[in-house]
Amino acid sequence: MKTKITQKLINSLVAEVKAYRVHDTVQPGLFIRVLPSGHKSFMVTWARNKNVTLGRVGILTLEKARTEAAQYLADARTHGEPLAVAQDRKGATLPSLRDFIDMTYMPWFKAHHRGHEKTLHTLNNNFESIMAQRIDAITGRNLEQIRTTWLQAGNKPSTVNRKIGSISGVFSRAVEWEYINSHPLEKIKALKVDTRGVVRYLIDDELKRLHDAMNSRQDEARSERNQANIWRTERNKPLLASLETVLFTDHLKPMIVVSLNTGLRRGELFDLKWSEVDFTGRSITVAGHNAKTLETRHIPMTPEAYSTLKAWKDQSTAIGYVFPSSTGNRFDDVKTAWANLLRRANIENFRWHDMRHDFASRLVMSDVSLNMVRAFLGHSDIKMTLRYAHLAPKNKADAIARISAVRISD
Repeated sequence: MKTKITQKLINSLVAEVKAYRVHDTVQPGLFIRVLPSGHKSFMVTWARNKNVTLGRVGILTLEKARTEAAQYLADARTHGEPLAVAQDRKGATLPSLRDFIDMTYMPWFKAHHRGHEKTLHTLNNNFESIMAQRIDAITGRNLEQIRTTWLQAGNKPSTVNRKIGSISGVFSRAVEWEYINSHPLEKIKALKVDTRGVVRYLIDDELKRLHDAMNSRQDEARSERNQANIWRTERNKPLLASLETVLFTDHLKPMIVVSLNTGLRRGELFDLKWSEVDFTGRSITVAGHNAKTLETRHIPMTPEAYSTLKAWKDQSTAIGYVFPSSTGNRFDDVKTAWANLLRRANIENFRWHDMRHDFASRLVMSDVSLNMVRAFLGHSDIKMTLRYAHLAPKNKADAIARISAVRISD
């Protein structure tokens, strides 16, 4: 688009899905680039595919931008290209990696992706050594050295790849938005990892110990409540609600039972609302906006999941979240209670997320098809589900039996 750039026009420019440009008819070569993040920059072009950023709109004035653009074009006519470029002074207008992330990348990322807090945390805590550098000065060697440091510190290849992936996205946008000409990671290959990984699930004895620990925890809570009420009675104080008349003393046991029987991700469990629990159809709906893949899925309730949720609803006064926090808001942490329970059950190396693996593993070992398991888990790619394939002994035994039968017949 070509028009006379005015301050009124600048104020009216809004972000769109794709970056766009507004060329000035007063000063040829000058244009404003508007990014999806809302970031606006004055730029100048003097030949096909040759342009440079003059400064950010709001920091550089329109008048100054026109003056600098005119100088760039005058230099280009005299010397073939602007002196600022020939003398490598264009970098003075480029942001540091820190500024690019804060002012340009993260505003865009927040508008287009979920989990921006986690991504920003990864960037802030792993790339401090290069944050102050100009964005075009960071090389593949810089990033390779950082990656090597992580490996030497004991980081797993999968963890290293995930961290590098976060900064790779930053540079991909920097290339797309023409801040830099090439991606510093373009020649660096991801580390090889075992994509199947180790599937951690509970053996029968561990599962029994976990249930025993949940029950003993509840027994202790009831005993403590009874003792507290005896103390209150002796002092004529109001009694606390009895825990003898309810099936669950708090949220932890029903949360765990539901997780073991549905394979819900922790975030999906925290987001679950009563409106998404169908007791008539005996199914749970994971709404797309709460799912990692943004796709809605439906999970049939096992008898244990059904009876647990029914009992929890009967004793719960909440009408929104199935498992609300003490303030009625969304739950965000069960780490301490979970860690204490695992110690009580004498179970090691078992994360909350491993209950999802346990659910999938038991399905596969019960001869449920991998594609059905994929649907229940909400995997967007069957490759994620294939990590459980080795747990289908019947399928493998049948395959070996068929090979043996062929050999015998031959």
